Amino acid sequence: MRHIERHKTHRIGWLRAAVLGANDGIVSTASLVLGVSAAGASSQSILIAGVAGLVAGAMSMAAGEYVSVSSQADTEHADLDRERKELAADPVHEQQELAAIYVGRGLDEGLASEVATQLMAHDALGAHGRDELGISETLTARPVQAALASAGTFSVGAILPLLVVLLVPVSALMGAVAGSSLLFLALLGALAGRVGGASVLTAAVRVTFWGALAMALTAGVGALFGVAA
Repeated sequence: MRHIERHKTHRIGWLRAAVLGANDGIVSTASLVLGVSAAGASSQSILIAGVAGLVAGAMSMAAGEYVSVSSQADTEHADLDRERKELAADPVHEQQELAAIYVGRGLDEGLASEVATQLMAHDALGAHGRDELGISETLTARPVQAALASAGTFSVGAILPLLVVLLVPVSALMGAVAGSSLLFLALLGALAGRVGGASVLTAAVRVTFWGALAMALTAGVGALFGVAA
């Protein structure tokens, strides 16, 4: 029988990186623009700062995601290697260990032992990786995918406030960047909630609140140093 149910868990890896990247792109670039603008910089200086922030942020996101997820992947590989050795050294104990896991999930001992035996005959390492270690194909670490998704979505997010800088005069820049960025963040949160199967409103409010706080603090610092100068 063909399995037609559609679940959201296969999206966790790339969705997390994509939302994080786009959110950071909007928040960090808009905050940078607001901070520099509040300090009294010219339109050209604001644009240069924003573009520099885009490039630096995208590379930082890519490197950070790659290193972080690579560390996760290294841990997964080390655990699987250890499990492979244990399976080769003492398969009987490993079968009992797997059966005990199924008993803990509600199966009786006889059925649990039979299930463990059949699963190990089919794919022993896969069964232990999934049910003992919590490692599955769906949730496994993918460093390159995470890095590319973060860098790409950061760049897309960062471009949005920069377009406002290009289109709006300096006199109206702060209000336009803040307002449009909050709108972008709300849409991003709603989209993430929709794709991930969560509450659209909750996701939108959460993203917008923290973005507004970051922009307000950065603008305040920019205004403080601008006045001090």
